[in-house]
Amino acid sequence: MALKAHLQSLNQRHQELETMLMSELKHPHPDDLRLHELKRLKLKIKDQIERLRQDNHSPG
Repeated sequence: MALKAHLQSLNQRHQELETMLMSELKHPHPDDLRLHELKRLKLKIKDQIERLRQDNHSPG
C-alpha cells in the first residue's frame, strides 16, 4: 500500500508542476530558466513514476 501512496504523491506533484508550468507560460515574458527547471523536475518525477511502475510489475 505504501507504493500506491507514493505513486499518488508523485502524480500529484507532477500535476502541480504542470500547473506551475502552464501558469508561467501565460506570462507576457515567461522566465526561460524557470520553465527549464519546471520541465526538468517534471521529467524527473515522470521517470520516478515509470521506474516504480516497472519495478512493481517485474517478475521476481
